[in-house]
This record gives sequence, structure tokens and C-alpha cells, in this order.
Amino acid sequence: MRMDPVNGACWRAGTTSAGPGAMALRYRRDGTVTATAWGPGAAVLLEGLPALLGAEDDDTGFVAHHELVADARRRMPGLRLGATGRVWDVLLPAVLEQKVTGVEARRSFRELCWRFGTRAPGPAGEGPRGLRVPPTPEAVRAIPDWEWHRAGVDSARRRALLAAATVAHRLEGAVALGGARGRELLRRVPGIGVWTAAEVAQRAWGDPDAVSVGDFHIPSVVGWALLGRPLDDAGMLEVLAPYAPQRQRAVRYIEASGFRRPRFGPRFAAKDYREI
Repeated sequence: MRMDPVNGACWRAGTTSAGPGAMALRYRRDGTVTATAWGPGAAVLLEGLPALLGAEDDDTGFVAHHELVADARRRMPGLRLGATGRVWDVLLPAVLEQKVTGVEARRSFRELCWRFGTRAPGPAGEGPRGLRVPPTPEAVRAIPDWEWHRAGVDSARRRALLAAATVAHRLEGAVALGGARGRELLRRVPGIGVWTAAEVAQRAWGDPDAVSVGDFHIPSVVGWALLGRPLDDAGMLEVLAPYAPQRQRAVRYIEASGFRRPRFGPRFAAKDYREI
């Protein structure tokens, strides 16, 4: 994804069931969003635009049990959970984010897209430079071992991605299943655990209950925001229990509220796997 400050467009590129595609979205002052798409996957991208913008998200029955959540909900009544409708394009970066810093994960994703993805389709001279379509499952399976190391991806994440790429066509069915059943399908792949399945579910089908258990930051953020003290995963799930089956929506309100937990000590140090 790239933001174009010149004409105010948000450019997105990705794989689809029909092939690669790219889309430019523009927000108008009257609140409407216009989109233009290119490539073999153009029709698929445009068809999925309402869901991507959260039009299919249903927050019926959500009750704010904490003042911070209630305040965020009052200030942001239009907050919705978007859904890409595509598992592979969000699974690839989610696996790369396992047990590393965001900086390291984004660098690996960028390098894999640049070397093994393809140039995003679009009008000549109008799209942002460097916009790439992520590598397909077939392209990932063909990456040599030394290229994984060059991109800073360790053997555990590499094995998980190769296993997922082998059954990628089946994993797309998780979107139709949704909820816990969809997450369970993803977890059948070795190397995809609770955290990764939740991260994919949040993006692929806008799962309102998929909490990222095992995250390095979220339990502490939830604890400080709602109780004024840090929590572990078990404590976070206990606090969020009243929000089921929309626990992730509560987490999203906390994140969107602007709350920042106090920091103590140094940040988690990045580990460059290219130096190993």
C-alpha cells in the first residue's frame, strides 16, 4: 500500500483469485470513496471494496463495559473493521511478524515483495513508484534458501510460509468459514498458531472476536488502559471476556483512543537474522 500526497490517493496492490491487481482509492469531501482498479484482478478488488472499507461489519450488540472504550466509541462512531477477503496477502506478512520487531518484519516483507513479487498493474506514469504485488504462493515455494536468509527470514518462519504456500488455495476457504472455524483452519498449518491466525482473521474477514493472544504489546496495553496495570494473556482474556463475541472490537477501540501505556526500560531489541 502507498499513500500519494499529490492527488490524495491510497494505492493498494495484491493477489486475487483472478490474478494480480491494483486499486487507487480517493476520499471525497462529501464522505464518498471512489476507486479505480487495473490488472486481471481489477473486478475482484472493486467487488470487495465495500467490505474492505467496513461496510459489511456489524457491531450490533456491542456494549462498552469500560469508560475508555465508551469514550472512544462516542468519539469515533464510524469505526468499522475492514475485510480484505484474501488470506494469502495478509498471512505472508503476519508470519513474517512472528517473534521479531515490526521494523525487521516490514523489511523482510519489503525485500520479498521487491525480489519475488511483481510490478503492480496500473496506468503508466500515474501510480506510485515501487508499488509491488506480493509474491504468490508459487513464487514463495520457489525461493532458494539463501534468498530467505538474505531477506532476514529465519528457518522457523520460512518453514511456516512454505507449509502455508503448499495449501494456500485451501486456506482461502477460511474467509467463508469465518470466526473460530476459520481460525482453526489456519492453525492446521504447522507454524501458524493462535497469534498468527488471529492477525489474519482480523484483516481477511474482519473477525470482531479474534484477539492476538501471545502479542508482545497488546496484553500490557489493554491492562494499563482498562485497569491501570500490566496484564499477561490470561489476565487480558479475563478482562475482555464481557465483550465476547466482539473482544477484538474492544481492543480496536482501545488502540484508536490514542491511549499509550507507560514505558519502563529499553525497547525490545531488533534481531537481524541476516547476520546469523
